[in-house]
Amino acid sequence: MLLINLCEVTVTKNKKNILSNINWQVKKGEHWSILGLNGSGKTTLLNVINGYIHPTIGQAEILGESLGKTYIPDLRKQIGLISTSIQQQIQNFESVLSIVLSGKFASIGLWEAVEKEDVEAAQNYMKILNCTHLQEREYGTLSQGERQRVLIARALMANPKILILDEPCNGLDIITREELLKIIDDLSKTRDCPTLIYVTHHVEEILPCFTHSLLLRNGEVFKKGGSSELLTEENLSNFYGRAVSVQREQNRTWVALKESVEEKGLENQEQQYSLHVK
Repeated sequence: MLLINLCEVTVTKNKKNILSNINWQVKKGEHWSILGLNGSGKTTLLNVINGYIHPTIGQAEILGESLGKTYIPDLRKQIGLISTSIQQQIQNFESVLSIVLSGKFASIGLWEAVEKEDVEAAQNYMKILNCTHLQEREYGTLSQGERQRVLIARALMANPKILILDEPCNGLDIITREELLKIIDDLSKTRDCPTLIYVTHHVEEILPCFTHSLLLRNGEVFKKGGSSELLTEENLSNFYGRAVSVQREQNRTWVALKESVEEKGLENQEQQYSLHVK
């Protein structure tokens, strides 16, 4: 079953194509990363998947429903989204438990009655996300890493078929980042894990569980397919338009820019000048 099926999708704004001819299919059970620099069209692509934007040209089918022919609020209940925009809408005084419970209703704030089973489910997701100890804390007292874990637990409360993680490691230090990535990796191995879509501009965040990758550049699909085949030195150098070196460690890809010819020439000149002065 195709959970996401985009065919020749183009999104135009102010006579400019933000996305151009996007063809992308995601099957149930696959976990994908979306890699792209700032301005590559990642946010617009997510807005299409969530039904916030309809294609100017082309067809978009999400969970078997065609955008423009389905009731969007019901569709969104089946898609979990972790993003900065969601974080900013939550009130600082809300308790962690109420935030997680609100995920069942896809609401900002808890406005409906909950059952004992709901509380048990919320506590189970908090256990998976290693944030049970935070359940009585107010949202405003949490660190950025703690907030991300709580929001993932909240998203899981609706039993989504797709869970989108939109740059979840932004603003995290290296230790907190690695702790969050470990939690995401553990989540991917659970029996009822939804299909994960991980959006980033940092290659090293692409975990082994993200077996497929979509490389997005200037609003177009640069390449898509198996992550291990795409995340090579040659492909990434072409993708970034700059020579990069690639290392594999702990089944992850780490990238560094190679020194350009101009930079090497300048360094040699500086070294020669230093020797001449001495």
